[in-house]
Amino acid sequence: MTDKRLTLVTGASAGIGRALALELATTHDHHVLALARSKSALEKLDDEIKSRGGKATLIPLDLTDAPSVERLGAVVLERWGRLDGLAGNAGMLGPLSPLQTITPREFDKTIDTNLTANWRLIRSFDPLLRTSDSGRAVFVTSGVVPRPRAFWGPYQASKAGLEAMVHAWIEETAITKMKINLFDPGATRTAMRADAMPGEDPMTLPPPEEVAAKLAKLVLPECDSHGKRFEAKDM
Repeated sequence: MTDKRLTLVTGASAGIGRALALELATTHDHHVLALARSKSALEKLDDEIKSRGGKATLIPLDLTDAPSVERLGAVVLERWGRLDGLAGNAGMLGPLSPLQTITPREFDKTIDTNLTANWRLIRSFDPLLRTSDSGRAVFVTSGVVPRPRAFWGPYQASKAGLEAMVHAWIEETAITKMKINLFDPGATRTAMRADAMPGEDPMTLPPPEEVAAKLAKLVLPECDSHGKRFEAKDM
């Protein structure tokens, strides 16, 4: 058990997810469950969190591995008996190509990572978030949902699906203590953004730490918003 607030952050090895894990563990004194595929990157994150006096539990796991996600929910239940916060941040850009040139494998992987994996998280952790006195969940979406564009088909389809799915969960939890929201970080100085916009000067964009500080507010017990779509630039 832990007296600290227990928050799961996916995609915690890099970019906004890594910055969020650091922000929660150090500034807000959460016990962070840091989930990502790269064990070595998670270990570096853990070293930094510990050096700042924070606490984390590392979870090297691929969210597209359905049985592992189901087992994770059982492990968290057995060890801690609850979950206070869930930040669904992990995602992939996928191919930026005309729809007819994208392979089924590329399409399926993008949808599985950005949409289906978050359903698995909801399925596994809804009961544990309900156990908390102030369960909070936030999912990272994208500006391409309200402003779709050519060549971004799989990515924007997955994020549009994510928003629709999360809104269903929002309605289903309306009479609980839980607060669930969406967060659009906007253009941020990350490796994914560089892949998407290789000609862009990254120094014109806000760093992940700045964006993560805003995202962190949505998993704090003080957050009383439910069913909103936040844009970082407006916070």
